[in-house]
Amino acid sequence: MKSLPLLLLACTAFSAAVPVDPENYNARLVERKNTESVSETLKEMQSFFGLNVIGKIDDETTKMMKQPRCGVPDIGNYVVTQGRPKWSRNDLTYRIINYTPDMRPADVDNAIKQAFEVWSNVTPLTFRRIEGGEADIMISFQYRDHGDNSPFDGPNGILAHAFQPGLRIGGDVHFDEEETWAKYNTGYSLFIVAAHELGHALGLSHSTDPGALMYPTYAYTDPKKFHLPQDDINGIQSIYGKSLKPVQPTGPSTPVTCDPNLSFDAVATLRGEMLFFKGRYFWRKHSQIPEIQMNFITLFWPTLPSGIQAAYENVEKDQIVVFKENKYWVLNGFDVARGYPKRIHQLGFPNTVKRINAAFSDNNTGKTYFFVANKYWRYDENRQSMDEGYPRSIISDFGKIGKVDAAVQHDGYIYLFHRTKQFQFDPKTKKVVSVLRSNSWFNC
Repeated sequence: MKSLPLLLLACTAFSAAVPVDPENYNARLVERKNTESVSETLKEMQSFFGLNVIGKIDDETTKMMKQPRCGVPDIGNYVVTQGRPKWSRNDLTYRIINYTPDMRPADVDNAIKQAFEVWSNVTPLTFRRIEGGEADIMISFQYRDHGDNSPFDGPNGILAHAFQPGLRIGGDVHFDEEETWAKYNTGYSLFIVAAHELGHALGLSHSTDPGALMYPTYAYTDPKKFHLPQDDINGIQSIYGKSLKPVQPTGPSTPVTCDPNLSFDAVATLRGEMLFFKGRYFWRKHSQIPEIQMNFITLFWPTLPSGIQAAYENVEKDQIVVFKENKYWVLNGFDVARGYPKRIHQLGFPNTVKRINAAFSDNNTGKTYFFVANKYWRYDENRQSMDEGYPRSIISDFGKIGKVDAAVQHDGYIYLFHRTKQFQFDPKTKKVVSVLRSNSWFNC
């Protein structure tokens, strides 16, 4: 099993949901520090998180370092902690030692209970709360140096850490009291962080699957809509076996880059890169980097919703504009511009338009094209208003391509995506010159 070394703890103020071996933790860190160069460490981290692998700290690496996440990520899908530690029995106890003043005690109790249910729902494990004495899993909120060789570092730094199954401190979970804990997303979601930590307390390490709960970066999900991803189900069941329920639970799977049935919600360019959006994820393709990089949308734009439906780049302003339902956001690189989202009707759409299906901008003319159902509008970026004579019929100007799911202009051609296909359209001849698979960009 391969893991990211000490640099991530030393240089990055992230969450540290670390499945720490209390006996050998410090020794292992010293060993890693002495045997790996800083450059190679950076390359490994950059590769893990889908960044440009250059071995140096650039703007994107710095931004990643400011994201709340786990401090010692292990490489590999649903890997278990070294030595495969596990609890010797399936009936476990837990105790909540103290409470954060950020939340009502009843809300803390419920968040922790729900976090345990995430794992008991898919395994034979059961968890019983006790009010006193020594439990298998002791849960507490702690400050700074609290006697376990893993001190917290104050607000917006290390969020929490957990210890792998074992005696004494084994299985215990600590949350940094100086963070702002919340029921939903007004602070760090206690439920999401606790569910992740308990994965470590049960023997799981980190996953390279960006959609997994055990992925090392914090990403908020509404607790009411949370479903344990399949990668995490596979991991925990590899340790404790399947649920005793007659119908085995399944979870959402992360899109597979080279799936022939892959389709996209939106496609856009950004400073020479191409971005492909799907659900909670997006892929990044750069002409000078052979690897296709996939990540959470919220990893780069924490306040954006999942399920972006249209997007385009305004090269003149160095901005991306993204759409979902009747709202749109302007992105300055990896920052959301102030004052957004705004309603799409401020761009000049009639109230009958409820959402944008696709968009692309012609950088040569300053015109942006919006596809809605079977029609399209043309918007003048300079005048900031819709052109007269629109909307027009898609089929009359672009041919029989069906509903446009995504669109992008690249190297003089317009690519119109419909389900698993993309139509390469030549604006000079006004004809489709090629029909390709949607993910042909990924060298599949």
